[in-house]
Amino acid sequence: MTKISKVEEIKEKSRNLRGELAVQLRNELPYIDKENIQLLKFHGIYQQDDRDVRRIKGRDKEWSFMIRSRIAGGRLTAAQYLAHDRLADEFGNGTLRLTTRQTIQLHGVIKGQLKPTLQLLHKEMIIATGACGDIVRNVMCCPAPANSKTDHILQDFAHELSTHFLPHSQAYYEIWIDGERQAAPDSVQPEEEPLYGKTYLPRKFKIGIAWPGDNCVDIFTHDVGLIATLDSNEELLGFNVLVGGGLGMNHKKKQTFPRLADPLAWIPKEQVKQVLTHIVAIQRDHGDRENRKHARFKYLIDDWGIPAFRTELERKLGYTLDPPQSITPMRPELHLGWNRQSDGRWFVGLSVQNGRVKDDGSVRLKTGLREIIETFGMDVRLTPNQDILLINIAYEDRQAVDGMILAHHIPHEQHLSNVRKHAMACPALPTCGLAVAEAERVFPDVIREFEILLDELDLSRDIITFRMTGCPNGCARPYVSDIGFVGHSMDKYAVFIGGDPSGKRLNYLYKDLVPLSDLVDTVRPLLEQYRDLRIDGESFGDFAVRTRIVDEEAIFDQSGGSLP
Repeated sequence: MTKISKVEEIKEKSRNLRGELAVQLRNELPYIDKENIQLLKFHGIYQQDDRDVRRIKGRDKEWSFMIRSRIAGGRLTAAQYLAHDRLADEFGNGTLRLTTRQTIQLHGVIKGQLKPTLQLLHKEMIIATGACGDIVRNVMCCPAPANSKTDHILQDFAHELSTHFLPHSQAYYEIWIDGERQAAPDSVQPEEEPLYGKTYLPRKFKIGIAWPGDNCVDIFTHDVGLIATLDSNEELLGFNVLVGGGLGMNHKKKQTFPRLADPLAWIPKEQVKQVLTHIVAIQRDHGDRENRKHARFKYLIDDWGIPAFRTELERKLGYTLDPPQSITPMRPELHLGWNRQSDGRWFVGLSVQNGRVKDDGSVRLKTGLREIIETFGMDVRLTPNQDILLINIAYEDRQAVDGMILAHHIPHEQHLSNVRKHAMACPALPTCGLAVAEAERVFPDVIREFEILLDELDLSRDIITFRMTGCPNGCARPYVSDIGFVGHSMDKYAVFIGGDPSGKRLNYLYKDLVPLSDLVDTVRPLLEQYRDLRIDGESFGDFAVRTRIVDEEAIFDQSGGSLP
């Protein structure tokens, strides 16, 4: 018998994700046991404890839960956004966290309040099932309604794919929404899962959809990326399909690495669902179920290679795929400020520092957003850069919206530095169980130091992307940034440099175990060289690779690659 990991065993005997969750919810303990927290993730929930409290001698762990909504393409109605806002105050820690996958996380929910929170979200047609776990996660899509008449079609594709890849299991609805079967969970007969089977996927699976030329979704970092292709009338024809992206790794396991996706094929729009279903099925059947560190789809692609994978996919499909078409050069759009929509209305993009929606001193972001959305009833889009777009605004309402933004001291993008607008950090400490270092809580101060340095070096007009994570799993996509800080131990970081702003090149390890207090001084000489020696129009990442300022002894092999 083939050896499988402990998590695979848990999934196999879970009766399609039910396990003993219903029983666990009825006991008096403030937490869920170790086996069932693996299943809890499939329901969009992570169990966490406050590690600041944990460090206080004599204190028990302070348990709480994070709920992540599944919001395909980051698209929300006003009512759906406002429901999250109310629940953050009623059951959470009073803040919303916008994620890099265009969703919302509610933090600080205690066990007894999980069910009412999910039920209230359900009333607004928001679910959490499938936002986490070993299945196809939230499907991302360019959020801007400004490109052409085709932008809503891409959003519709994201929603259609998101629905298609939801598990068939009714466990989420039984346990959290209806609750009718909780009294006798063993009597429930598991449903058929025609795609996922009894053990679902070996690991999480991520899909993103990009507009031609716009890489706001970091399209090369997904397990499957779809780049739209249009005809001369801007009608959608189909997609270039990319496969094998993913950014998680482990500092101590060199066989793990971030990887960018490779072009696989071009497919007409009518074949998208069929082709992606077979791609997911191949990962289901051939992904590593023994070693979870090697279970992501990117490792299957890396082990097999594109020709072998394409052959297997075509065998399953029963037809030959067209080769990929040329890909339009891409750049990372933020979609901030005022922009005209394709339908003649307007949207405004507001920068949200590290995705945390809260009132902080005079900047009343959470209150301001709530009052603006309540007043005008506009829809909302969440961006892959953790920002927010208020959309479908009539021209005559622009001045009033701007007045409310100003009254709540919410900064417009022209009042923010380039480095701050492009920066991203993950939540990390104190609640993320994987974090080994700080990220969100310290990054604003780090960015402030870099703002001062870039002003001093006359580089403040340049776009240099900085990203920070509290562990090497890459939630803030640090491995494609110009400069990435990745937590390695308490208050120490691996510094990566040389990413490509278009997302087509990973950065490289420059120095490891750099103390938080030394990050700016460590990078300063590199920025000075960039100022003095760059070619006109050259990005920092391009400069770092061209001039070999990367410490080549520190470079580890990423996806079999070497320094270009």
